[in-house]
Amino acid sequence: MSSLLFRFGRTAALHPWRTLAGWLVAVVALFVLAGTVGGTTQDDWDVPGTESQHGLNLLREHLPNSGNATANVVLHDDQRIPVATLTALAARLAVVPHAAHVDPPRLSDDGKTAVLHLAYDAAVTHPDLMGNIKPLDKAVQPARDAGIQVEFGGDQPATAAAPIKGHGELIGVGAALLILMLAFGSVVAAGLPIVVALGGLAAGSAGVTLLAAVTDVSTSAPIVASMVGLGVGIDYSLLMVSRFTENLRAGHAIPDATGMTLATAGRSVVFASLTVLVSLLGLGLAGLATYKSFGMATGIAVVAAMVSALTLVPVLSRFAGTRLQPRRERRGAAPAGRALTMRWAQRVSRRPLVWVLAGTTVLLALAAPLVDMRTWPQDDSTQTSEATNRRAFDLIAAEFGPGANGPVTIVAQRAAITDGAVTSFATRVAGDDDVARVSPVVHSSDGAISMFTVEPRFTPADERTGGFIAHLRDVAPDGVIVTGWSALLSDISDELAVRLWLVIGFVVTVSVLLLMVIFRSILIPLKAAAMNLLSIGAAYGVITAVFQWGWGAGLIGLDHATPVSSWVPILIFAILFGLSMDYEVFLLSRIREDWLRTGDAHGSVVRGLGDTGKVITCAAAIMVAVFLGFASEGDVVVKMLGVGMATAILVDATVVRMVLVPATMTLLGRWNWWLPAWLDRLLPEFDVEGSAVLPVPSTTIDADVDEEKAASDDGDDRVPVLVG
Repeated sequence: MSSLLFRFGRTAALHPWRTLAGWLVAVVALFVLAGTVGGTTQDDWDVPGTESQHGLNLLREHLPNSGNATANVVLHDDQRIPVATLTALAARLAVVPHAAHVDPPRLSDDGKTAVLHLAYDAAVTHPDLMGNIKPLDKAVQPARDAGIQVEFGGDQPATAAAPIKGHGELIGVGAALLILMLAFGSVVAAGLPIVVALGGLAAGSAGVTLLAAVTDVSTSAPIVASMVGLGVGIDYSLLMVSRFTENLRAGHAIPDATGMTLATAGRSVVFASLTVLVSLLGLGLAGLATYKSFGMATGIAVVAAMVSALTLVPVLSRFAGTRLQPRRERRGAAPAGRALTMRWAQRVSRRPLVWVLAGTTVLLALAAPLVDMRTWPQDDSTQTSEATNRRAFDLIAAEFGPGANGPVTIVAQRAAITDGAVTSFATRVAGDDDVARVSPVVHSSDGAISMFTVEPRFTPADERTGGFIAHLRDVAPDGVIVTGWSALLSDISDELAVRLWLVIGFVVTVSVLLLMVIFRSILIPLKAAAMNLLSIGAAYGVITAVFQWGWGAGLIGLDHATPVSSWVPILIFAILFGLSMDYEVFLLSRIREDWLRTGDAHGSVVRGLGDTGKVITCAAAIMVAVFLGFASEGDVVVKMLGVGMATAILVDATVVRMVLVPATMTLLGRWNWWLPAWLDRLLPEFDVEGSAVLPVPSTTIDADVDEEKAASDDGDDRVPVLVG
């Protein structure tokens, strides 16, 4: 691969316009194809194999007014709400698209609050319903014009209550540009990674659109894919640009410097992206279609970022030339930044055991709140008070009791249980201390099922909900199924808690094997996995403290504490483990490159950290800015993802890469690179650091020389010399 990448990088620099034209043609073709045959995002929230899903399927089959999307239209006024207003509103709601049934209004004791329950004839993930509350807004406008407060609750309005506004990308790009300007002192060097990352982001978006044509892609998947794609795109470009400027300082001509960049840093990018893809594969083991779509969409974004970096960085580096270096360097000053990180690495390596203990203590302290983490899929109560579904939730809880926001549905199959037994069970449930209200039993028109609802005395997100649902299932007679939205959320939480360990096991095992192949070592992959688990544990701990305990929640626009969303731990783990391995590959590639050249186990750590410290720090700072930008979005789950991933990247680039890695590698010395001979023979050979490519003879750099013309005149098409 080194030879191939060297050829490609050098050829791209010698023929930049042709390479750029080819890339543009490919991207335009991708967009045309996406616009022609691309699909639209479509959620799939079914949880196959669970009791609640079985019950919902029975409701959809035999009782069309139940089991599908719902909306609660909540009206509140200082005066008693007129009956005529409710009657007219019910009539308008009955004719909105996909409306199946509107229940009679439910009035509070003082008549100042009313709830109209609208049942749809389609699932909440139907394209006409997902994220679309315009028909509801139109139906309630006359009531709002009359001065009545109207809010929307239920699963259908919740899909549109906190739309993604795109703040994350804007904040991330702006912060990245500022960080790069401060770090590299060159407008060109700061702008190039941004341009490359945006190009990859555009290509990735088109790829996700094409993916949606052949499979269901969650409506939230593109935002996560953008978050990761933008971050890795800047990281990959930054790594390659930094290596390119090093090659220029060494005196290599621009085409040769570009070829060597791809053969070294470019190769690291390929393997780094491979580690991310391996982690994303683990999402397919979560057992839910939503996670699978997250993994595929984010994988497309990562591949697009990698291809964009490998293609555009050589071209733009050829155009920019020495302008990628700070002006003071072009005037002969020594490059800044390397000495500082080298001095830091030397300090750590002098007392490695102390630094290992200190770094581990910091990570364990951050991870400590994890032991108190409680997960629950997000519902209306988790959103901020700015969202209409949260305001509807509060009105219903205040006037009708907290359990009215999440009733549990009981479905009885009449072929397996008598009507008398169903009525007897409903009466027994009504006498439970945790039950506030039980509705009358109704029967489906085909006589197949009976159904009633149970309102507990607490909200769906209450920690007692899971136990309450389990209790109902324990005492329910044969033929009775406990389902409904709250039961489905409880089943999702239980399912994901079990699946998390399967995902962790797969991702860690495959990543360790991959690193073992790349770095020809047993201890380095195991150590890397342990450190990544510590940094992710720290992220879990911070999420728990901020969201569940409410520490600093106001800083990110959250006005209350809430359980950690069940969707977050698996998603964060798969993404973060891959991104952490990114930095592991970047750093260890340079350390191993120096180790193979010098055989100095201690010095290679110091010099490797000195060569990459500035790049990794800047890349991590940019990634943190991107993720914190997404924490500014209104949706609480997106906030959790942003805060969690920003935390993990921050501690990974500081405590792990700058403290634990040099300290542990100093302690282990030559044992870092130990691999039994028999295992070395079995493993395939990959030269990730590109040491198989010998530096070509350096030549004087002249930014004004027409390299493409010179190459065509002398027929120069040099290739790397392969060792061995």
